[in-house]
This record gives sequence, structure tokens and C-alpha cells, in this order.
Amino acid sequence: MKRAVPFLYPGKRILFLILTLCLLLLSPSLKGEVQLNDSATVSLLTASPWNGAVYALFGHTAIRVQDDSTGVDAVYNYGFFDSSKPGFIYDFVRGRTDYILGVTSFQAFLDEYSDRGQQVIAQQLNLSPEEKQQLYRALYENALPENREYRYNYFYDNCATRPRDMVERYTAGVIHYPPTAKDQSYRDLVHESLVHYPWYSFGIDLLIGTEADSTIGVREKMFMPSYLMDSFEKATIRKNDTLTLSLVEQSELILTQDHGRNGIPPKDLFTPVVAAILLLLASLMISLLQAVKLKKSRLPGLYDSFLYGIIGLGGVIIFFLMYFSSQPATNPNWNLVWMNPVALLAVPFFWVNSAQRAVYSYHFITFALLTLFLLGWVFIPQQLPLATIPFSMSLWVRSATNLFLFRKKKIKNRRFTSSREMKAAWGQ
Repeated sequence: MKRAVPFLYPGKRILFLILTLCLLLLSPSLKGEVQLNDSATVSLLTASPWNGAVYALFGHTAIRVQDDSTGVDAVYNYGFFDSSKPGFIYDFVRGRTDYILGVTSFQAFLDEYSDRGQQVIAQQLNLSPEEKQQLYRALYENALPENREYRYNYFYDNCATRPRDMVERYTAGVIHYPPTAKDQSYRDLVHESLVHYPWYSFGIDLLIGTEADSTIGVREKMFMPSYLMDSFEKATIRKNDTLTLSLVEQSELILTQDHGRNGIPPKDLFTPVVAAILLLLASLMISLLQAVKLKKSRLPGLYDSFLYGIIGLGGVIIFFLMYFSSQPATNPNWNLVWMNPVALLAVPFFWVNSAQRAVYSYHFITFALLTLFLLGWVFIPQQLPLATIPFSMSLWVRSATNLFLFRKKKIKNRRFTSSREMKAAWGQ
């Protein structure tokens, strides 16, 4: 059905056209890019970590464009995402998460980070009026609905690397970053950010593989907002053979950190190492009770089902990330040796009497692999968390105990059969 258009008298038509034209000209989405004044500034904003969410523990980066003469004061933020989107977790695990470039007012940006108690530092960039205009135009176009989405990659393409790339692309000259003091890897930088969060650090260590342990250069380190800020502070722009300028004209502390709302969390005594040692002690205790047969119980079977089930479930996640995900630095991953998805498939057979030969073979292979894994732990070309040792030893102890009991039961049955045959031969 077509919508009816009301009849307008000539005078009203002219007024209607004038109002429509004004609305079109004033519409932010249609009025186009503003011509910045020569006094306009472009700044890199760096926020300190926030302990209210896992993704915010690494800090954040944005770009501010300010021009008092035209009223422009916008913050361009490449860190927007919608966690309520259907299948968000599944897409994130597969490495298919789309982030967007969002635009907010500077005051809204300050209010948000002030409420969280985060520190914000602004670095005013030493750009010419033409460079500022070109960068602003590119940000404006990038923020349009048809352009604002991009495929997020934690190490290589994130909310810190995007602002760096934009500044580099629209700076007329070559930006030089002095090297950092230490040789570090992606994993080292993640550990720095999660030093007060041992379980997060342990979880990430399980999921990223050998690629995360390669030494990276100063530019690769800029996936971390704090390293990007430090690199910009020391960077220079080489315009030609005789002219070299500092990339940052001046730095300013915009917000101070509120340690009451966003301080260091209390130290967690129940770390992954402690949990792994307790699990190893439980495995030793259950194995000892099972070996001396103080009391027949279903406890060992239930314990093995729990232990190997959890390990197998973790192995499924690692296997999926290695072969079915585009997440960075997940393949190869040596954690798959002890955290193997086959364990999850083996658990149901623990309770099937006719499958005991297959269970024996599984424990034999597991015992052999873990023996080699533990003996060669220091030679593995991947930085494994220390908790890996007691965790894998728990599996090693349980597989060794089951092999011992299977073997002992087999010898006993053989003796019983031989004795029965001898008695039959003597007519008894």
C-alpha cells in the first residue's frame, strides 16, 4: 500500500522545502566531513587497564580529533563489539568476531573512563594541518555504517594496531620507533598484563601455542596499548634528509587512576599451581588406597571419570582452536599432549567390562606419552605454565596405577586358571 502524501498550498510547499533542506544540511550523517581549522589537534588516547572485565585488563586506545572553531570534539574508538549478538562466543572462539569503529563525544569518553576509575593519557600528535585533515577524513569515512566493521584479531589487528595504522598511513613521512629494551614474545606481554590474574594467565597459556613464544619487534608489541603509547612517545617522523620531528608534540594526563575503584585485586592464594598440587595429592591418595585394597569402592572409577573427562574437554577446545579456528598463535600447541580430547572418548569405556582391553591400551599409551612429555619438559619448544607438571603427573599416576592393577589382575587370573587346570588333570 502506498502512503498518501498530503496536499500543500504553495506557501506551505516553499516552507516545507526550506525545512527539508535545512534538515539535510544539518544531518550529521549527510553533511559530510568538516574542514578543520589549522589550530585543530589530533591526539592518541591511552586508557589504563580496568579490572571490571577480562577484555579490559590490557588497557585501551582511541583517537581524539578536537577543533574548537568548528565544534568538533570526537573520539574514534575501534574497540566496540556486541557481546549479545547470537553466536558471539562461538564466533569469538573461531576467530570470526567483528568489531566496529564507534564515535563518541570526548565528554562521553571521559565520563565512561572516569566512572571506571581508569587513567587516561593524551598524546597530541605533531601533524601538519593537511595531515590532520586527511586523517580526520579517513576516520570519518571509516566510521560510516558500511565501513565501520572489521575482523578482530587479538595480536595483529585490534583496537591499538588500528589507530597506529591510521596515523602511519596519513603521516607524510617515515615514522621511526626506537627498539624496546628487552627481547619479548607475545606471551611475555600477556603475562605482564595478567600478573595479578593467575587463572586468566594459565587459561591463555593453555590456548596459545609455540608461535606466541617467538621474539617480536617493537611494532608487533604495539598490540598492547601501553606499548603503543610508549613507542609513540619516543617515535620520530623523518620528513626528508634534513628534517626530523617528534611524533608526539606534548603529553597530558587527562584522568588519574582511582585505586579505590580500579586498584590491584587482592592476591589469590588458590593459584593454578596450588590447584594442580592438590589434584596430584588426591591422585596419589586414591591410587594408594586402590593398590592396597583397603576397601573396594567405586571412588577410583568416579575420580578417573572426572579427571579424564575434564582433561578431555579441555583437549577438545585446544584441538578446535588448532584446526578449526583462525585465532592467532594456536597451532602447534604442545598442551595437546597431556590435555588430549581422546580422554573424553575413553571415559565411557571405563565402566564397560568388555572394553577393559581397550582401556588398558589407552592407559598404556597415555602413560608412555606422559613419561616422555615429563622427561622432556624443559626441551619442549613452547613456554608451558608450571602447573602443567603436577596436572600431567596426576594423569600419569592414575594411568600407571590402572596399568599396575590390570597387570596384577591378569597374573592372578592366569594363576587361577593354571591351578584349576592342574587340579582337573589330577582328577580333583
